[in-house]
Amino acid sequence: MPHHFTPKVVTANALLEGDVVYLTNIDTWTRDLKDAILLTDDADADLRLLQAEAQTGIVVGAYLADMKDGPDGPEPSHFREAFRRKGPSNYAHGKQEQF
Repeated sequence: MPHHFTPKVVTANALLEGDVVYLTNIDTWTRDLKDAILLTDDADADLRLLQAEAQTGIVVGAYLADMKDGPDGPEPSHFREAFRRKGPSNYAHGKQEQF
């Protein structure tokens, strides 16, 4: 029985800063989830993940994160990704001031 593919984004952490980053449609990295490419094809998602994992001088810990299509771009479909999107949780600074 074929499995149903859930839309995904490629996410990782920037090697030098540690910030959460997302792959864009032009294969660059962004810190803003709305600019990430929402992948709807299993094979394309796997290929982009392999390419991201090879960028060891730029990012670490690349993986595919489940997302849903929202009015302003991809939106997390799991609390873990919503949490990561906001950044560090020890006090409001940086990205957390926006949420």
